[in-house]
Amino acid sequence: MDDARAASPGTGIRRTVTALALACHPLPTVAVTAIGAGLAALAGLSLSRGALVVGAIFAGQLSIGWSNDSIDAARDRATQRSDKPVALGAVSPRTVGLAAGIALVACVGLSLALGWAAGLASITVLVSGWAYNLGLKATAWSWLPYAVAFGALPAVATLAMPEPAWPAPWALLTGALFGVSAHLANVLPDLAGDTATGVRGLPHRLGARVTAVACMVLLFAGSVVILFGSGAPLTAWRWECSPRRACWSESAGRSAGRCSVWSSRSPRRIWCCSRCPDNRCAEPRCRPLRDGSAIHPPM
Repeated sequence: MDDARAASPGTGIRRTVTALALACHPLPTVAVTAIGAGLAALAGLSLSRGALVVGAIFAGQLSIGWSNDSIDAARDRATQRSDKPVALGAVSPRTVGLAAGIALVACVGLSLALGWAAGLASITVLVSGWAYNLGLKATAWSWLPYAVAFGALPAVATLAMPEPAWPAPWALLTGALFGVSAHLANVLPDLAGDTATGVRGLPHRLGARVTAVACMVLLFAGSVVILFGSGAPLTAWRWECSPRRACWSESAGRSAGRCSVWSSRSPRRIWCCSRCPDNRCAEPRCRPLRDGSAIHPPM
């Protein structure tokens, strides 16, 4: 009996931790954090700066997920959501709300450590998620927080570079399109339950069939923006081009008939320039490619 009593506090803590892990919306949280890590790597951030970016995004996603389950506790119970620990009584809404608040403070702190520009971009993602949870999800503007959050995500990485820069417009637009598509896909399985509890976001107004079609159309549109909006020759699509400069823009690489050279302190970073005329470049280290573009070795 004494052993059972001694073990019960630890068991309760493990159950609470497990319930919190399930209540944070783990798949979207991990997916968005992984995207942030990939963007940080593409931007050539140092390990410490990259860790700050990933930490800020991860904390923000935890806060958004937990606040969603805390705010929607009564609604989830009414629809008997078996995938929601709060609705099942595994953890209280107060505990989840407290965890959301702690994660929010951590996100803001990590974001500000990146500097005001990158920090503001990261906090924009955070605020967008909270705005959705606090009421926009039930309006015709339910798509807007996803568009803003995913559109701002590339900027968190590029503005965290030693020389902060905005991502190319096509990268921002692609993120927004993918974000709205993710919103439609996320809501689609829950349309009936949401409608029953008074939630009428954009997908609920469109209906299941239109929502499913729109989800695929937006994904396709985002892919088209990547392929054509970036200006990269389709025969030479290269992901090593940094989002910092939208490397394939026609204007960026031409200056008096030669390539522009962008310096970098990172030995891992390779800058691309846009279509040297006739494969000739005044910069001796420029390596021409057969498609008319050129790659400069790291500075």
